[in-house]
Amino acid sequence: MPLHCDFLIIGAGVAGLRAAIELAPHGKVLVLTKDSLKESSSEYAQGGIAAALAADDQTELHLQDTIVAGDGLCDEAAVRTLVTEGPAAIEELIKWGAGFDRDGADLLFAREGAHSRSRILHAQGDSTGRELARTLYWKAASFPNVEFRRFAAMTDLLVDDGGAVGGAVVFDQKAQESLAVYARGVLLATGGLGRVFSDTTNPDVATGDGVATAFRAGADIADLEFVQFHPTALSLPGAPRFLLSEALRGEGAYLRNSRGERFMERYHALGDLAPRDVVARAIVMEMRATGGAVFLDLTHLGADHVRVRFPRIYETCLLFGIDLGRQMAPVHPAAHYAMGGVLTNLDGQTSVERLFAAGEAACTGVHGANRLASNSLLEGVVFGERVGKVMASLTARPGASEIDLPENRFPQISQVELRRLAWEQCGIVRDGDGLRTAVETLAQVPHAARANLSRLDFDTRSIDEVLRILATCALAREESRGGHFRTDFPAKDDVRFRAHSVMARHSGVRFVEKIHP
Repeated sequence: MPLHCDFLIIGAGVAGLRAAIELAPHGKVLVLTKDSLKESSSEYAQGGIAAALAADDQTELHLQDTIVAGDGLCDEAAVRTLVTEGPAAIEELIKWGAGFDRDGADLLFAREGAHSRSRILHAQGDSTGRELARTLYWKAASFPNVEFRRFAAMTDLLVDDGGAVGGAVVFDQKAQESLAVYARGVLLATGGLGRVFSDTTNPDVATGDGVATAFRAGADIADLEFVQFHPTALSLPGAPRFLLSEALRGEGAYLRNSRGERFMERYHALGDLAPRDVVARAIVMEMRATGGAVFLDLTHLGADHVRVRFPRIYETCLLFGIDLGRQMAPVHPAAHYAMGGVLTNLDGQTSVERLFAAGEAACTGVHGANRLASNSLLEGVVFGERVGKVMASLTARPGASEIDLPENRFPQISQVELRRLAWEQCGIVRDGDGLRTAVETLAQVPHAARANLSRLDFDTRSIDEVLRILATCALAREESRGGHFRTDFPAKDDVRFRAHSVMARHSGVRFVEKIHP
């Protein structure tokens, strides 16, 4: 039996939850989660949330730091929206019960890479995303017309003959069957796409479903070649690529090579606090130069300080035999955050009628070519509220519940092969030959219908779709900028490529100077 609601939200991270709160007074809201409520990128966000709230800070400084980090591709209107609406959004979270770390009665601000001021708020040291998700969930759940449905993976969008979205197809993992969900409007708040790569800090659910389904529905996808590889993921045999937050380096941790030498000063004036893309490439180059591992060193900070300041990171590393207060941790870059996504305006509207996107699944132009640390949670909260306000005005569309379900066809390739291809040919350091190999390999993969479907099948299809777009856009961008680095085009080319890549289902890559009028 199909389901009906007024507003359908795919994803229960901070963007989806904030939108649900905004929509609750205006109709029945259904929030779908692919896994449990705790499996979202927001839950794993150790860093913090940035806002110009400190006495020595200004929104203009936050704006400038964001634009500098974005390496020439930030949309200034989007950044200005983020930094000016951010402080009020933080105050609202505090009013709803968010427990940010404090020094006595005062909020405690930390500093992270590429920020000119200490403006990062944390919760429980390294559990900021978890605290924000908790706060927003309980606020959303307090409304009687907000319903949550777990283990329900969105697999396609329902598009009518006029090109408007009227709902989504959902795979119920317990019943092992697909069903249609009809709604006035659909919000994609599906998070990131890190699981496209073999090495990632992202949870298993981050397979780029929002981008893949929006692309199949005809939506524009922008800047997907820009992937941020977090420099410091724990690198131990048998251990997951657990994120060692940038806040560790903000607190004074050092990177050292296999000879025990600090090396970041050779690569950037900000040393260990350089932008993430610089640090990630520096680690790769240092490992190649020395033939050994790279380590994150906190031992000089004192064992008690590390344990109290970063309890979650400390305990997790201890589980894998690393006492951060006394031992250096081996680290390696891993796919972490997508700057690109489903192209939206400043209110979350996509190029497809009644389809919206927010958070990491969206591309508003806020992050440009390289996200500034701790702007992602703020983006989710600010733009989640904005999209909710616009969706609230949607009226019911006659005949929306008569849309035919799309046909399912799946790539005949394993997820392991796809993720290895992404890492080897579309990873931290790219070149034309590797990108062409990726594009040509994917073009030769046959697609066919399949019986007895599982979530793995749908996840693999999303990874395949996202990787095709990413590799195509990366091959077309013949320069290096932000999170996109090519050894055959190592310099920026502002004449040709100070522009955003945009790709849709029935068109190739085009470059546009502005993504917002």
